[in-house]
Amino acid sequence: MKLIVGLGNPGAGYALTRHNIGFLVLEKLARGNHVKFKANKRFSALTGECAIGKEKVFLAMPQTFMNLSGHSVRPMLNWL
Repeated sequence: MKLIVGLGNPGAGYALTRHNIGFLVLEKLARGNHVKFKANKRFSALTGECAIGKEKVFLAMPQTFMNLSGHSVRPMLNWL
């Protein structure tokens, strides 16, 4: 399984800014693979799963601010 994390900042004020390019890229990848993101309290993130080719992929958009993304990503890495 692969983990793809799109970094950004939560909230409407950052929605279409350069700070959220990671979110925008992940959203496009998700659309192309018919992924619906769901709130995941365990990881403080929006998450989804799909297969890309033969590889299972876990997609995540941490809902912490960019500087605190490790608080979301580390538990995912430990889980995987």
